[in-house]
Amino acid sequence: MSQAQVVVIGGGIAGLAAAAFLSGAAGGAARARVTLLEASDRLGGKLYGGEVGGVRVDLGAESMLARRPEAVELARAVGLGGELEPPTTAKAAIWTRGALRPLPGGQVMGVPGDLVALAASGVLSADGLERARHEGATEVGDDVAIGRYVADRLGREVVDRLVEPLLGGVYAGHADEISLRAAVPQLLEIARGGGSLVEGVHELANRPRTVGTPVFQGLRGGLGTLPEAVAEACARAGVELRTRTAVEGLHRTPGGWRVVTAGGGALEADAVVLAVPAPAAARLLRADAPGAAVELDAVEYAGMALVTLAFRRAELPTPPTGSGFLVPPVDGRRIKASTFSSNKWGWLARSAPDSFVLRTSLGRLREEQPLELSDEELVARSLADLGEAIGLTARPYDTAVTRWRAGLPQYPVGHLDRVARIRAAVGRVGGLAVCGAAYDGVGIPACVASARAAVAALDELLTPATGENVTERTMGA
Repeated sequence: MSQAQVVVIGGGIAGLAAAAFLSGAAGGAARARVTLLEASDRLGGKLYGGEVGGVRVDLGAESMLARRPEAVELARAVGLGGELEPPTTAKAAIWTRGALRPLPGGQVMGVPGDLVALAASGVLSADGLERARHEGATEVGDDVAIGRYVADRLGREVVDRLVEPLLGGVYAGHADEISLRAAVPQLLEIARGGGSLVEGVHELANRPRTVGTPVFQGLRGGLGTLPEAVAEACARAGVELRTRTAVEGLHRTPGGWRVVTAGGGALEADAVVLAVPAPAAARLLRADAPGAAVELDAVEYAGMALVTLAFRRAELPTPPTGSGFLVPPVDGRRIKASTFSSNKWGWLARSAPDSFVLRTSLGRLREEQPLELSDEELVARSLADLGEAIGLTARPYDTAVTRWRAGLPQYPVGHLDRVARIRAAVGRVGGLAVCGAAYDGVGIPACVASARAAVAALDELLTPATGENVTERTMGA
């Protein structure tokens, strides 16, 4: 019997990883014949490399959590093990209360575990620090918004000036809405333990780590090289990769699935992996998994803009130090963060020693007006804030603006229960699985893990292999 035919819809890192796991491109035996369909003209989703001022840079995600292994393992499996490189510096700051202040050590997602370091940083006012020293008590139940929980325990200022900017960098959302259980489950365990939150975070932050394992990893040439390498490995393994192929319909058939593409084409498949954002998944599942579609429709997304600026080093009397800074929304600035890319990544500094590249980000959930501004205005706003924060007066010799509309799914209280309902509804249909940032985590390792889970959900169909060869035809011809 021939191998099962699987269609993967979506060519971001989750869809590419699913195709790699199914085809054997990431190691192991091939489980299926795979066709991957991507509506845009490129693969990689939020992993997107480009050039600014003749310098290769990331225009999307730039680092991946290394202490969670899935993304690093995938990079090694597709031949990029020798290209892994940790940040040169992780010395970050917070621009708050009129000054750049060091991000306190010993914190976890902004929740302090060292009150001495917190006091030394100057991030909090005297009143805010005094409140943090006197922990309140609150019940967490099954889940709670991280901002509301931390405010009850340590005071509002800890949330506004520490938790909010750190969470904003991950989700572009609001701390008072983001689920503690989904976003930082380690803190939920501490909360349920009933002891001191600060002491629990201190213990968590100081647990022994694998010797020599960095917290984050990048890739020489940027993370945009990862989807390129995975796609090349998939192509070698026989995966058919199609860009500019939008999927307009998904229909259950007696033998599997019919995937209808723009222009009237159709593919027949034994199984489908949906690796697209929640709104697209909801649209495609409306007929055959209406319960999942309703839940997916409720997933909110935030948009943001990334502004990349290339300067000539000779025009910077004093180049910025450290890896960059975060900006609490409470301070009312235009930007929400800046990364000093040429400091953070050794490969970038080596490849362009005469340039200094940094980037800023603007926009967050329900505050996405910056995305509608012109490129020139976004650059001007970024330079204005950089001038005030770090005294930058030089003008960039090249710039790039990348808009990520509906780029980051939100994880409100109850998110994991919603995901369980979605997967249960999808599982009842048969021959169908979902993966991507909308489910178990927005980071690259979480997306890769969700792809592996999607493939595992199809195990019964894939082993033993069944099904006929894929057919493509023009519908109605």
